[in-house]
Amino acid sequence: MKVLLTGATGFIGKALVAELIQQNFHISITVRQKTNLFPDEVKQFVVGDFESNPDFSTSLAEIDCVIHLAGRAHVIDKAKASLLDEFRKVNTELTLNLAKQAVTARVERFIFLSSIGVNGNQNTQPFLEIDIPNPQEPYAISKYEAEQGLINLAKNSNLEVVIVRPPLVYGNNVPGNFGRLVQWAGSRIILPLPLGAVNNARTLIAIDNLVSFIITCTLHPKAANEVFLISDDDSLSTTQLLKKIAKAFNKKALLLPIPVSWMVFVAKLLGKEADAVRLFSSLIVDSSKARDLLEWYPVTTMDEQLKKMTTNEKNS
Repeated sequence: MKVLLTGATGFIGKALVAELIQQNFHISITVRQKTNLFPDEVKQFVVGDFESNPDFSTSLAEIDCVIHLAGRAHVIDKAKASLLDEFRKVNTELTLNLAKQAVTARVERFIFLSSIGVNGNQNTQPFLEIDIPNPQEPYAISKYEAEQGLINLAKNSNLEVVIVRPPLVYGNNVPGNFGRLVQWAGSRIILPLPLGAVNNARTLIAIDNLVSFIITCTLHPKAANEVFLISDDDSLSTTQLLKKIAKAFNKKALLLPIPVSWMVFVAKLLGKEADAVRLFSSLIVDSSKARDLLEWYPVTTMDEQLKKMTTNEKNS
C-alpha cells in the first residue's frame, strides 16, 4: 500500500513512519523542508508553510491512503485577535484543503487524527463515539470542524474517511507535561510533588498502541467512514500515574497528600484553571468499538511502554 503521511517529523509521526517501514508500506511524507530523519526509501515532498494553502497534487499521485497527523496544538502569540482563527488555519482549513485534493487525486482513504477533546475535556462516565460532541477549547473546536467537513466530503465523494480521537499520547521523547514528568522521575533526586491525593481517573494511550491502531485503519475495510475513540485498556489517577512513572525508573515517588480543592483554588488565582482541569479532573474513554468492529487490541501495556521510555531516557 502507498501512503502519504503529514506530520511525519512530529512525536507520533516519527513512530508511525518507523513501523510503516517495518511493515513494508510505500511511504511518502510532506515536509516544510527536507529532513535527514528518515531513510532514502521514504519519499519527501516539500510543500512549504501549511498556512499558505499548499499544493499537494504531486505528493498525492498514486497514493492509496493519506494519514493526516499534521496540526497546530499551540499558538505561541496568544495576543492574536482570535485563538480559534489561528487553530482553524491549520487544523480545519489545511485538513479540508488536503482532503479535497485527495478526492481529485482519487485517493481511496483519508485517516484524520483528531482529539478526544472533541467529546469534551472532562467526564464522570466514559466517552463514546455516539456522544454529542462538546469541544471546550479552540484546539478541539477546530478539530471538530475539520471532522464535520471531512464527513460531508465523504458523503459527496468516493473518499473513505476515518476519524481517530486519541486521549493524551505517551511514549519515547513525548513532549509537553508528560515528558516533564518523565524527566522529574528520571532525575537523580526526585523532588516531592503535592499530588498524593488526586483520586481522578484518566485514560491515556501508549504511542505503540496508537501507531498499531492507525495502521489497522489503513487496511481494515470496516474502518471506512467511522469515528473511533482509542485508548489503552486501563484508566488511572494522576497519583497512580506518577507512581507508575517513578516505578519504571525503580524509584519511589514522593507525593504529598495536599487536598485537590486547595490546589484548584491556587490554580485559579494564578490563571491556570485549564491546567488544573487537565491535572485533577477525570477523562475516561471507552474504546470498545475499535475492539468490536475492527478486532483491534492494544499491543502493549502502560508498564511496558513506560519501561521503554525510561530505558531511552537513561541512555540519552
